[in-house]
Amino acid sequence: MSITALKKVTVCGLIDEKEKVLDSLQALGCIHLVSMRPPPDEPEKAAPEHPESAYKALKFLTDCPHKRHQVREGEHFDLERCVEQISSVQQDIRDLSDRCDFLAARIKEVEPWGDFKLPPAEDLAGLKLWFYIVPLGKLGELPKQGSVNRNQETGDKEIDASIPIPDSRFPIPVWQIVHRDSRFAHVVVVAEDEPPTGSMPVARTHTGALSLSELKARLNRSQIELEDNQAERESLTRWIYLITRNLARAEDKAGLIHASEQTMDAHEVFAVQGWAPEHDLEPILALAHQHGLAALAEDPDPAETPPTLLQNPEPLAAGEDLVRFYKTPGYWDWDPAIPVFFSFSLFFAMIVSDAGYAALFGALLIVYWRRMGHSPTGRRLRVLAAALVSSSLLWGIMVGSYFGVSPPDASLFGTLKILDVNDFDTMMRLSVGVGIFHLAFANLHKAWGLRQEGLTSLAPLGWIMVMVGGLFLWISEGLDEPHEWVSPTGKWQIGLGLAAVFLFSSVRPIKKATDVVMRILDGLQGLSNITKIFGDVLSYLRLFALGLASASLALTFNNLAMQAKEAEGLGLLFSLLILIVGHGMNILLSLMSAVVHGMRLNCIEFFNWGLSDEGYPFKAFSKKEISE
Repeated sequence: MSITALKKVTVCGLIDEKEKVLDSLQALGCIHLVSMRPPPDEPEKAAPEHPESAYKALKFLTDCPHKRHQVREGEHFDLERCVEQISSVQQDIRDLSDRCDFLAARIKEVEPWGDFKLPPAEDLAGLKLWFYIVPLGKLGELPKQGSVNRNQETGDKEIDASIPIPDSRFPIPVWQIVHRDSRFAHVVVVAEDEPPTGSMPVARTHTGALSLSELKARLNRSQIELEDNQAERESLTRWIYLITRNLARAEDKAGLIHASEQTMDAHEVFAVQGWAPEHDLEPILALAHQHGLAALAEDPDPAETPPTLLQNPEPLAAGEDLVRFYKTPGYWDWDPAIPVFFSFSLFFAMIVSDAGYAALFGALLIVYWRRMGHSPTGRRLRVLAAALVSSSLLWGIMVGSYFGVSPPDASLFGTLKILDVNDFDTMMRLSVGVGIFHLAFANLHKAWGLRQEGLTSLAPLGWIMVMVGGLFLWISEGLDEPHEWVSPTGKWQIGLGLAAVFLFSSVRPIKKATDVVMRILDGLQGLSNITKIFGDVLSYLRLFALGLASASLALTFNNLAMQAKEAEGLGLLFSLLILIVGHGMNILLSLMSAVVHGMRLNCIEFFNWGLSDEGYPFKAFSKKEISE
């Protein structure tokens, strides 16, 4: 639990060896370069050696579920041609997938009409077919059938006068129901022109010119082409290694060019400077000796701001990811990774508050354990997940909740229940107590960091006394027989804590009368944080509130399921659906709440009281590694 100590390293050599030295430093991969040149007025961004399409092509291949054996000999490998081929296959797969989806939807629409082919226009004597899907409830709104005849001499349309015409402006159409299901009737209208708007109860349906059999044939051909392209994609996965290696080389080359632009060149000499961990100084000095270079390693000046390199044991390294999710602590600050690791696990457990849910999370973790071990990040996250599951399981047993069910008091699990989420007073005091301990730990570390600044370090200790004194007063009010010393002790702690904050919040030296006034104003400004610390402490009540909400929802779904089970018929089925859907929703809500609010209490309340400033991460000048 520490921030790695860094040294400022400066290496000087002849300009002719500059590229060779930078390449060797890049191979070492242990130095964070610092620019020794003034920033340019208008920085120019160099174009990447390989276009973005190369990275898209690589992602397209790596996402393929089945991969071929990798080709490693790249003597005649043409990256540009390979990327072009991959991009073409990717576009073909996208187009064919869209075509298959369109044809499948069109077949579904045309199927009720049957397998037919529209006749030529001359076969219908100028008449056309118009298609409508009419709800059964609107069949009565269809126009009455009529016959449309043509005068053999004049060619004019004649309408059978024996049938009444609703509207003399339009001829009565001829229609036929060709298919009917439980909801709709498929109607075909025979007319020369499309029936006008309002004459039919629904709008016309477009069936297209292709028959059902032709649509199915095209879908079959498209699916075969899609399978061929997917097989070609799988075949192209054999080039993943060579594509990655070429892209890595390009990035290494770009990094080398960028490093060359950060050196200071004067006549025949160059100088490169950067920050390096103390334990990596030996290989850098050995490199300087090998190339006959001048090397200087210095301690950082307190006025400088080196990058921050967090260093924690591998099992707890996931705490670094949690910390960097919000901010990177400054180099001169402290590393909160391990405290955040354990506090986040505790908060997660208190919000979930169910051993059954924790057991389900554990089962999922076991399933994905080996898959998560394929990368360093995955190995760190699975350790964090194991901590979350373990703490949630332990806390769920302590509160006696198993998918919302409480075990009998006489049972084994009933005897392990030592807390009750429905005991509001106890759970509220416990949540606030956890918050006070969390913030006190943050203030204690802040005081330790300010120890070199004299009495200023007493101000964070004053806030600790204020929080603990307030807790004493709250506890004394809830006791049936309060002890005589509890309440006075709490008041004395609050008073001494506020006095320490007022007196030691400022580092302003007193040299004249106005300095006394300014010190008083600084003290009052420090005391104004009383509302902030009060609100931050109360923020930890969300641990109790969210845990209670999770337990209450689980109990509610269980009661609803029991009520549904008593119903006749499908009661058992509805009961199972309520349990599955209800607990599934509750698990998702609990998971989101535990992650969001667990991180919030660490990143907002804890960091605000524990970290003084924000830094920037250590980024080593190194070559890209390629996994075999």
